[in-house]
This record gives sequence, structure tokens and C-alpha cells, in this order.
Amino acid sequence: MTTHNKIDPLGPGYEGVAGKELRFRDVFRDTLRAEMNRDQDVFLMGEDISGGFDRDTKEPLDAWGGPFAATKGLVQEFGPDRIRDAPISEAGFVGAAVGAALTGLRPVVDLMYFDFVTVAYDQLLSNAAKSRYMFGGQTRVPMTLFARSGAGTGHAAQHSESFYSMLAHIPGLKVVVPSDPYSVKGLLAAAIRDDDPVFLVNDKKLINLTGFVPDEDYVIELGKGRYMQRGDDVTLVGMSYTSVVCEQAAVQLADAGINAEVIDMMSLSPFDEDILLESVQKTNNVVIVDEDTPRASMASEFAAVIADKAFDHLDAPVKRVTGPHSPVPYNKGLENAFMPQPEDVVGTVRNMLGRD
Repeated sequence: MTTHNKIDPLGPGYEGVAGKELRFRDVFRDTLRAEMNRDQDVFLMGEDISGGFDRDTKEPLDAWGGPFAATKGLVQEFGPDRIRDAPISEAGFVGAAVGAALTGLRPVVDLMYFDFVTVAYDQLLSNAAKSRYMFGGQTRVPMTLFARSGAGTGHAAQHSESFYSMLAHIPGLKVVVPSDPYSVKGLLAAAIRDDDPVFLVNDKKLINLTGFVPDEDYVIELGKGRYMQRGDDVTLVGMSYTSVVCEQAAVQLADAGINAEVIDMMSLSPFDEDILLESVQKTNNVVIVDEDTPRASMASEFAAVIADKAFDHLDAPVKRVTGPHSPVPYNKGLENAFMPQPEDVVGTVRNMLGRD
């Protein structure tokens, strides 16, 4: 066991707190386990998350836990009634989860790859997100969905998308994007306990990332961002893995004498307008980093809010560093070129500040 001597980016209070350095994927699974133990109404469903039964002993078999081992071992602990393997029909089992949520359970749905959101989009748009509104607040849909996004792992165009904005566009659906082991524990716990549908997006590049996680139970309020680093010269805005990219860029900028402030948005719907405006009013320059393609993206939305509400504080136009308006390439060199890199952020900042 170690103790944490760094002030947590969410605010003061974590100096000396007991915790461990853990992998993102292990924290995710442990949080699922903790929430299932906490509330008997929580159950999990998805593709390849359970391995069926042994023909002789009739005991549940563990699957690989999906291609990312997110649920490995859970069927032995909770049994097949609470770890439910689903057919390859995302629209079908997401619809079943909506029904389960409407009748009082708390389903957690593994959609595997983020791209598969499109197959279940009607269930999310027309049923999960709108039921509370259409029934005048008499119903609730306490369901959580999760999937893996992002390029950089050789999964090609149909398994590498980061179109968070397609979900954030839906009124009534909350969208969160953890960027490290600490945030995935707090956001996943908060999502499962929330009475509205929440989609948690995990970037594949984060799965083996390690970081400090307190032993204590905690949640992170949905809709809030956090400062990862304070600075005076420019604001770097990240989400999911691009928050890591922003931190890496900030290190390179510091070597050039540029003091960057780094914001991790964590939630995309709702999102924290206050932290954006507060930071821009101090630094007067902002670069938004988003792996999604640029058209109608979260980067565009953040830029619009800043231009609308903090225009007089800007010393330069808001800049975006995004993926190109293209599918994700399979070729490794092209895939790396597709993703925003720290050097892209550094170049954008230096050009903005006239430091080329």
C-alpha cells in the first residue's frame, strides 16, 4: 500500500490517503464488482462476457471477459443471472436493458466497440433517453452502457471511432469519458448509481495505463471537469485519451518556456462550461484536442461556447487539434498520423503564441 502525496486535480483532500497504483482495466472490473455487491439490482449483459456452463458440472464457465477482459471472473462470483451473455444483436439487448431499467433493475451493458453504438442508436435515442420525458417524469432509466473507442491499436476503421458527439447530441443521455484509473472508478460508480442512462466511453489506449486509486469508495460528479495542471499562457482542453496527450504536450511546452494549463473534461453531456470559461479568462488562449473528426465534434461545441461567452478574453482564435475528416486507417503509420499527437498540440500552441 502507498500513500498519495499529490493534491488531487478535483480539489484538495487526498494528501496521505491510502491507495494503490493500479491498471485502468483492473480498476474498471473492480468497480463493476463493487457496485454489484453494493446493489443487488445491478446486473451486467453483453457479448462474450460469460462462458456458458460446464457440460458435466453445470458450473458457469468464465469467458475471456470480452476482448478487453473487462468482466473476466465475474460470472463465477455472481452467476449467470447477473452476468448475462447476449447474442450479437446490439439493438436487441440494449432494448432489453431499457426494459429492465424501466422495471426497476440497474443494467450495465457492454457494447464492446464504440462503433457498435450505431447498431443500437434508435434504442438510445428513442427509448433510453426519452422515456422519462415522455412519461412526465414518472419513470426512470437507470442503465449504464460502456464501450471502447479510439484509434492507435490496429483495429481499423470499423472498430476505432471516437464520435462522442453523436451521443452528446441526444438530450436525456449522459456521456462520460474517463482518462485514467482514478477517474474511471469515480465515473463508473457514479454512472451506475445515476437514475438516468449514462454512456461511459473507454479509449482503448487507456486500458493498460496505471495510476493512483484511493482505496476508499468515491464517486465523481457527472458533468464536471478538472484541472490536471495549472498554467498562465494557454489552456489545453482534453477528453479521454487526449487529456493524456495534453499533459504530454504541456511537458514539451514547459521546456520551451510556455506554461500550459490542462483541463480534463471527463463529462461531455452535460459538460462543465464554467471550467472552460474560468481558464480561458485567465490564459486568454485555448487549444482543444479531440480525436474525433472535426465536423460537429465536441471540439467544435467547446469552441462555440468559448467564442460565445468568453470572446472578449481571447487573444487569438480558438484552435482545434482533431483527427482528419476521414475513417481511421489500418496502416500503422497512417493511423498514428490520424491521431492528435503531443507534437501537433505543441506546434499549434507555438504558432498561436508567435513562438515558431
